[in-house]
Amino acid sequence: MQFRLVSDMVPQGDQPQAIAELVAGIRRGERHQVLLGVTGSGKTFTIAHVIEQVQLPTLVLSHNKTLTWQLYSEFKNFFPHNLVCYWISHYDYYQPEAYLPATDTYIEKELSILKEIERYRLETLTALISGRRDVIVVASVSAIYGLSDPAEFAQHVIRIKVGDRYPRQAIIHQLIQMLYRRTSEGSVPGTFWTRGDRIYLFPPYEQKAYRIGFYGPAVESLEEIDTSTQQPVKRLSELNIYSADMFVISPKKLQQAIASIQV
Repeated sequence: MQFRLVSDMVPQGDQPQAIAELVAGIRRGERHQVLLGVTGSGKTFTIAHVIEQVQLPTLVLSHNKTLTWQLYSEFKNFFPHNLVCYWISHYDYYQPEAYLPATDTYIEKELSILKEIERYRLETLTALISGRRDVIVVASVSAIYGLSDPAEFAQHVIRIKVGDRYPRQAIIHQLIQMLYRRTSEGSVPGTFWTRGDRIYLFPPYEQKAYRIGFYGPAVESLEEIDTSTQQPVKRLSELNIYSADMFVISPKKLQQAIASIQV
């Protein structure tokens, strides 16, 4: 899909020249360019036009979480038909371990993770491995820190189409390997449950749920369903299911790690 900017505004003043020069610089392969402008001068709008013209996946880095959310909201409005993702540190509160010699006090490490931020982070990872090129990631500087192996994360994807021969039990086994939790009911993100020849799935990276129907060893139907009522929203012809956690690891690598630790 192509980047398509949606706005009633048109570039004014110095903006058309700035857009043209930035686009030309990118196409020449220049590694560094600077866009100067006071607050409220339309720098985000200018960069949105650059993104639309060069049609390249884009990373926008900000120095704090507040500005990151503001930029995410603006780019989301400019590109409603494209993948605009949000990435910040998933700690709502973080207290590193510490020792206070004066009072001989040891303070344990403590952290609190916001589930909504975790969803945004997983949404970003799934977008990056989806194969789509129309992706904008708006991130704080926490994006510079390393994660698990992206190639490992990309291996844990279930790609199914209606009519595929894909036994129900095989999908259940794969979902568990991809760190989904099996429950008896409910709609908690990162879980799934079964009823008869159907699997009800609640991915943690998007606010949607799915129902997979089987006829024998074949996938008979794929549906997006309402998360609360489980009633159909629309029928699908294919579905990609991504891992429920960014730190997923294959059984082979897990066994190798355990053996290495034992040695």
